[in-house]
Amino acid sequence: MKTGRRTVITGMAAGLLGGLRARGAVAAEMPGVSATEIKIGNTMPYSGPASAYGTIGHAETAYFGMINDQGGINGRKIVYLTEDDAYSPPKTVEQTRRLVEQEGVAFMFNGLGTPTQTAVQKYLNMKKIPQLFISTGADKWGNYQDFPWTMGWQPSYRIEGQIYAKYILKNKPAAKIAVIYQNDDFGKDYVNGVKDILGADYARMVVKEATYEVSDPTTDSQVVGLQSSGADTLLTFATPKFAAQIIRKVYDINWHPLHFLTNVSISVGSVIKPAGVEKAVGIVTSAYIKDGTDPAWANDPGLNAWRGFMDKYMPGADRTETNYIFAYGISFTLAQVLRQCGNDLSRENIMRQATNIHDLEVPVLLPGIRVNTSPTNYHPLRQLQLARWNGKTWERFGGLIEGAGA
Repeated sequence: MKTGRRTVITGMAAGLLGGLRARGAVAAEMPGVSATEIKIGNTMPYSGPASAYGTIGHAETAYFGMINDQGGINGRKIVYLTEDDAYSPPKTVEQTRRLVEQEGVAFMFNGLGTPTQTAVQKYLNMKKIPQLFISTGADKWGNYQDFPWTMGWQPSYRIEGQIYAKYILKNKPAAKIAVIYQNDDFGKDYVNGVKDILGADYARMVVKEATYEVSDPTTDSQVVGLQSSGADTLLTFATPKFAAQIIRKVYDINWHPLHFLTNVSISVGSVIKPAGVEKAVGIVTSAYIKDGTDPAWANDPGLNAWRGFMDKYMPGADRTETNYIFAYGISFTLAQVLRQCGNDLSRENIMRQATNIHDLEVPVLLPGIRVNTSPTNYHPLRQLQLARWNGKTWERFGGLIEGAGA
């Protein structure tokens, strides 16, 4: 059922109570787990400046509904509690604490946002609750030494920044670079990746930097200022709402830089179409998941499985929305972790299995990219492939690339 922005996939309440009684002490060691259910928590920006990402939460809800229709995992149905945090760290803290302390979830899954997930990282690690497969590529989610209960999923933003800088050095070594980024850990991670590669040349090659706050209504003035610097190359490290604004403004002021765009904002449905498909032509990005608009995947078995899921569980949804594919892939990965857990769904074993994923083939990932983790590798995905918007789709080029820190 759905109540406001809170989505719950329920099983049998009687089964929950019966399971707790039947398992006794074992159940006490597995919070959020009964003989018939496992309760999972999530926070997502269904409203606010990053609300375009809300599609991820809706798709995950649908995915777990599919899993439940298939009998659940190891005989347990998934109860998925997803709450709106509006991309606001204080709200993320409030919702996360409620999910843990009142709802009693077993763990948190795929919470979205670098600043929001940073706000609850210490709390969840202190309580030894898995903060699993966060929906952000901040490099710090790989810090297993200090935060052993936190793990990302997608490639690191810092590695992505390194890849763009490598491309510039190779193909446009005399570039005059302008950078615009979100003024928080999300944006700064990309800038650090660029600095990793450019080193001492960063100050010479980057002729202008600009930032924006998530509360800003527009980035138009920043784009105009970047153009006036004489830059011929633009690095845009922005979330979807602002990415669309930047693409549109660059085009409208007749600026034609070599334009790089973060892969978290390349959704055709939520970024490229709102900006104007013709205004994005030539933009370079990187990819690790298959794009539903790419004709190369018209008959791909992996995307056909996703299309079948969409037909049954999200009919009428925009198939050009890349976030639906992302949600399918990350949920597929979690399902594998839960299967590996067997009947031991203690928080310790959930984290143990999450750190022991070996060469997992996820049907929506690009060929050659596999999910791999270990107790000393909290970066499940480490490869990317460059792509360029041709007016109809993201056209991939070159081979798989790893950043300097991979």
